[in-house]
Order: sequence, then C-alpha cells, then structure tokens
Amino acid sequence: MWGRIARWWKEWDQELLGVLRQPGLAAQAPAGWRRRMACKIADMSPVEREELYHISTAYSGKAFIRLLAKLCLVFSVFGALVQMAFLPGLSLMAAVLAANAVGLGVMLALAGVWFNHEKYVQRGRKLVMKAIGLGMLGGLFGAGLVVMLKGDSWGRLLEIMPRILMVTGFGVLVLVALPGFVLALVRSRHYALLAVKLKQEAEQERLARELSETRLRLLHAQIEPHFLFNTLGAVQQLAEQGAPRAAELTSHLIDFLRASMSDMRCEQVDLETEFRLVDSYLRVMQIRMGERLRYTVDLPDTLASTQVPSMLVLTLAENAIKHGIEPSLRGGEIAVSAHDDHGMIRIRVRDSGVGMSDTPGAGTGLENVRHRLRLAYGEGACLLLSEAEPGLLADIAIPCKEQA
Repeated sequence: MWGRIARWWKEWDQELLGVLRQPGLAAQAPAGWRRRMACKIADMSPVEREELYHISTAYSGKAFIRLLAKLCLVFSVFGALVQMAFLPGLSLMAAVLAANAVGLGVMLALAGVWFNHEKYVQRGRKLVMKAIGLGMLGGLFGAGLVVMLKGDSWGRLLEIMPRILMVTGFGVLVLVALPGFVLALVRSRHYALLAVKLKQEAEQERLARELSETRLRLLHAQIEPHFLFNTLGAVQQLAEQGAPRAAELTSHLIDFLRASMSDMRCEQVDLETEFRLVDSYLRVMQIRMGERLRYTVDLPDTLASTQVPSMLVLTLAENAIKHGIEPSLRGGEIAVSAHDDHGMIRIRVRDSGVGMSDTPGAGTGLENVRHRLRLAYGEGACLLLSEAEPGLLADIAIPCKEQA
C-alpha cells in the first residue's frame, strides 16, 4: 500500500514539475482534479512558475517530508504550551492535533496567497470576509463534532456558540486574513518591481544584440573593399607582366569573386564554404607568385557543417600571404587545417614565411578577426599567434556547440 502511495506521489510530483517547465503538458494530465491543478499552474506567469519550480525541486521527496516533520514538531510544541497555559481542561492530544491543523492550514492559505496575490489585492475585502465566514463555520462544525462525541445536549452548543464564533472569527482574521492581505500587497509590489527589472534586462539584451549586429556589419564593410582592392591589384600586376596563365587566372579569380561576394553578406557560413573560398583565393595567389607559394587545405568531413563568421579563415590566409610569404625571398608554404580538440574546434593557418619577428604588428585584419570572434562567441573563442619555426601559426579556437 505504502509503495503504491509513494509511486503515485512521485508520478504526480514529476507531472507538476513537467507542467512548470512546459505549460503545454497540462492538457496531457489525467482528467479530473489533477488536470485542473495542472491547468492552474500552466496559467501562472513565467516568473511565478519559475519560483514554484525552484521551491518544488528544493523541497521534493525526502526534503518535503523533513520540512513537514519540522513544521509539525513546531506546531505540536506550540499546541502543548497553549494547553498547559490556557486550556488545562483540554487533552494534550487534542491540543496538539488542533495546533497542527490550524498551523498547516495557515501555511497552506499563505502559500495560496503568495501565488495568487493579484486576486487577493483586487478582491481583498470580499476574501477577508469569506475567510472569516469559513473559519466560523469550521469552528461550529468542530464544536458540534465534540458535542456528539461527548454525548452532550445540543443546548450546550447553543451556549458556547457566541464564544466559538468570536474566537474562530478573530483567529482567522489575525492568523490568516490580515497576514494574507499584507502578504499579497508585499508580493504584488515585489512582483511589479521584478517585472520592471525583467523588462529592463530584456531591453538591454535587445540593444546589446543590435549593437553587436551593427558592429558586425561595420566589420564586413571593412572587409569588402580590402579584398577587392588586393585582388584587383594582383590582376593588374599579372597583366603588366603578361602572365601566360591569364585564362586560368581569370577562371580562378571569377570563382573567388563569386564566392566572396555571396559570403561577405552572410553573418556566418559553414567551414566547407569558407575553406572552398580560401582554396580559390590561394589558387589565384599561386598563379601570381608561381613556385614561391605552395599550399594545402585540409578540412575533415565531420567539421564541414561547423558555422563560423564569414571570411574569417580567408582573412588569416591573406595575412599569411601579405606578412609571411611575400616578404620572404624564398617564398614558402601555407597550410590551412581544422580539427576537433576535446570540445574545441581549432582552425589553423600556418605559413613558413618570415615569422612573427619581422611581421609589422597586429594589423587591421587580425584585429578584425579578434573583434568578430568576440562578438560571435564572447569569451568562448580566441585567436593565438605563435612562432612556427620557420614562419607563423595563427590558431583560432571556437566551442564545438556552435556547430550547425
């Protein structure tokens, strides 16, 4: 029997927790009082559901039983003290039971006020009168039950009725009605302040998001003329030299420009698209530089769909050409790769050029990369530069969760 009760309680508890997290689950609750309760919970505001969820998870299972036992112990001690001080004619058991019934009832009523504060503020007077009336009826019912159990005459009930009504009415007013009304006022004030705070936070988040998007657009605006001018400069140089591979250069240049024009207007692209763009760019530069430039591009299939800010890797590849390979008399090799490194995706552009010592500072391109990483991932991504002996290694680390 106790096992069935425990299973039923656990099932009901999980059901209510599920509704608190996903209000739409209320319609799936069993018909009857359980569904009605689930629907009432679903009708709560998101803030109230969040608060009730935290309370329910903190005092679920054995924690709830321990809390109930502590409350019953406090109420029992209070009832025993009242019996010894004011009601010596009442049995100790009756005093303890009455104290627990009243105490738990008051706690339940105040909990109801906490999660239905708007109703109590709007209909405070009516609800106070209703609570007092119900308290008086409850007192009369209890007195009648005592008269029946003791076998007294009903005239005795009529004699003590005024005192019962006065005591129960005053008790409900002092213990439930007035504290509940005050609690509802305090709760409403707290809820209004919390709602204003959440609204302000949401507005700040929206403004921060718009600011980030604006910064990204400005960074894109810096990229577009940068790549176009560099590419057209390469075409001009080859044309002046009368390059024999003009047709091949034109083909690769068209591929590069077509891909770059579409990618420049995207916030993010997958690594497969980005690496394809880098390959087109390096083909153009290889025709321009001849045997002075060699390159490899390596992207695992498992990372092909990883989303990154557009033209991020291309900026590093161009930086390697401009500051690493071109200043070197012997030229060099560029290796572009990506791999999964225990929860982080690392994208590396390594060149065997002149290295960091002869590279003039952190130019616009590298600062652009750092800004875009910060806007896209916050502190979860970084760009590191290190000596490659020979050359320079640019290493980007981004979190794996950003994969599509």
